[in-house]
Amino acid sequence: MQQRQARPRLIQAMIDAFSLPDLRRRLLFTIGALIIFRFVAHIPVPGVDIAALEKVFEGNQLLGMLNIFSGGAMKNFSIVAMGVYPYITASIVMQLLVPVIPQLQNLSREGEAGRNKINMYTHWLSVPLAALQGYALYVTLGREGGLGQVDALGVVAIILSVTAGTMFLVWLGELITERGIGNGVSIIIFAGIVAGLPSMIATGEMSARDNLAGLIAFIVLGVATVLFIVVFTEGARRIPVHYSKSVFRGRRMYRQSGSTHIPLRVNSAGMIPLIFAFSMVTLPGVIASYFTNASGIGGGIADFLFDWTSHWSYWLVLGLLVMAFAFFYTMVIFEQMNLAETLQKQGGFVPGIRPGQATATYLSQVTTRITWGGAIFLALVAVLPFIAKNVTGVTAVAISSTGLLIMVGVALDTMKQLEAQLLMRRYEGFLK
Repeated sequence: MQQRQARPRLIQAMIDAFSLPDLRRRLLFTIGALIIFRFVAHIPVPGVDIAALEKVFEGNQLLGMLNIFSGGAMKNFSIVAMGVYPYITASIVMQLLVPVIPQLQNLSREGEAGRNKINMYTHWLSVPLAALQGYALYVTLGREGGLGQVDALGVVAIILSVTAGTMFLVWLGELITERGIGNGVSIIIFAGIVAGLPSMIATGEMSARDNLAGLIAFIVLGVATVLFIVVFTEGARRIPVHYSKSVFRGRRMYRQSGSTHIPLRVNSAGMIPLIFAFSMVTLPGVIASYFTNASGIGGGIADFLFDWTSHWSYWLVLGLLVMAFAFFYTMVIFEQMNLAETLQKQGGFVPGIRPGQATATYLSQVTTRITWGGAIFLALVAVLPFIAKNVTGVTAVAISSTGLLIMVGVALDTMKQLEAQLLMRRYEGFLK
């Protein structure tokens, strides 16, 4: 017993988890699925020149960052080069369409059956999106000189391969959710980012040996960023809620009451505003890449937009877009939750606020106020690479704070689910 108390809580929790047969199976299944993902990430699509691709990624900072998010799969033009991002895009589109299309809105209110049908539509939408993104990736890498001579049949084979790879990862992620620990799709994204860290850190260490002070400052800033992300990810405003109900005992009726709270998160939108904003600001560069050889004013504008990521105005626009999308997406999610109506149906009320529309207005005002904190937080997360580069002078470590936000969020969610599994089995938790 003394040895158990002497161990750190996290280490003891892992020992307890592996001592339980069903929980051990879940953990081993998750680890096995991630190993399969890493093996598949090294299978290239047909007809790819790997040596030419390496040269392209060494000279293109944007492609290098995308390669980190894919765990190196894009650099090999693997069949899973796009990861699960087409599915993420389809999920975001469906979330935005639910409050707009009445049929989808009705499905969302039908409980588990309705959610399953919306999930099926999301899978169907993922297929054409994966095909379109696969073709765009082929065009981009081909224009940069990373592909050899590919005929029409080869293009079809490439698009079919990457589409099948994306849907395979989605299926693998759902298996992890069902039989493993954590959200499977998020864990695959997490694993892709983490897989690219060792080579990136080694490259950064080699190039920053002459700037030791900058490297130390970069590490300190990275640790502070992680702490910053944890605080804002877990931050929430607790709205007190009281419930009253009537209980009959014999012929008499007694009034009973209880209280709880609604946690309104400071960052309800998660990383979605970052995805939206990055998609918007990279679009001008993609369009400009087709006109970089033009002459005159048009060619000059195209050259500026193609290298826009190195200019301060790019980061300013990115931060403003992140804040705008944070408010937009938070309001969409808030409307879908319909908290005031749910409380009224369950007999709950916020003290001092009339049920119904008054409660909806109050919750909306509170959500808007705390979203300012979440929006500013996300904007700082988005522009932090620019700040770190100018403060420390270290440019080789290319991982963005968006990647840190994803990794920290997924790690926290997985640890919470693991702790919940332990607490259900009457074991001690490890999170405070």
